[in-house]
Amino acid sequence: MANAIFTTKVSPEYDDIPEIRYHFPKTYYRQACEAIGDWILYYEPRRESHSPSGHGGRKCYFATAHVRSIERDPKTENHYYAFVSDYIEFPRPVPFRTGTTYPERALQKEDGSTNKGRFGRAVRTIPKMDFERILYLGFDDTVPMETEGNNLLIAAEDPAEYGVPRARILSERAARDAAFGKTIRGLYGSTCALTGLCIINGGGACEIEAAHIRPVANEGPDSSRNGLALCRTVHWLFDRGIVSLDSDGRILAANEKLPDQLRGLLNENRTALLPQDPARRPHPLYLDYHRNVVCKGKDLRPLS
Repeated sequence: MANAIFTTKVSPEYDDIPEIRYHFPKTYYRQACEAIGDWILYYEPRRESHSPSGHGGRKCYFATAHVRSIERDPKTENHYYAFVSDYIEFPRPVPFRTGTTYPERALQKEDGSTNKGRFGRAVRTIPKMDFERILYLGFDDTVPMETEGNNLLIAAEDPAEYGVPRARILSERAARDAAFGKTIRGLYGSTCALTGLCIINGGGACEIEAAHIRPVANEGPDSSRNGLALCRTVHWLFDRGIVSLDSDGRILAANEKLPDQLRGLLNENRTALLPQDPARRPHPLYLDYHRNVVCKGKDLRPLS
């Protein structure tokens, strides 16, 4: 097993859905297979699509996931899928380079320049130390770090192996919820997508909650594309399938179950407030799941 980098564009030419699968040619089969049973990092390059003129990508490491299996693509010769689980987005995407510092140190040549040959590989294994460094930088202060014995469990120059904290950050629900919440509240400006409310309590804490569109209990990933910022009451309605969204962001409701008082809270234009970046808005895959599974049996209609 080995940690690896999987490179995926904003508008990939391959059949990528990073939360579920990564599509790649046979060229990278060996490196991808080495990552089976271990964790990978997703990297978004500057080029956002196959077009030479597309340069809107963030050029950063933005998420991690666990590789479950590699399977041959039944439709495209010499192509494969890496199927992943436990996807979680970084609250703080990690830049490819800050000044002269590379978090992925294997990319830096002795003269300080970028090893373009290695960087050009869309799938590449990385040293465990590099993986740990990027992971900690991505989670930043979302999950408190601790000191165990002589192991300093922070994003240090050369962080020690972190064992228990790794399991806590990547696997424990409370830690993942904290990271997911920070990502969603930051993306939506701590504002409820369906009401426009921004509620701050007396202690200065934000009362807006991060809602999973496809529930975690039903294998919903901790992805901004599977999330919405909602106030507590609307979160309750959403989780019970009383309100939902169509693929264009219009608010749908089971009218017979939505009280008039709550109807008045929803955005006057009956459309959700979504991120400006289309790549980080709710994905149709998860909205379809919410309407067809969470809202199953309810008569959803656009609000008038």
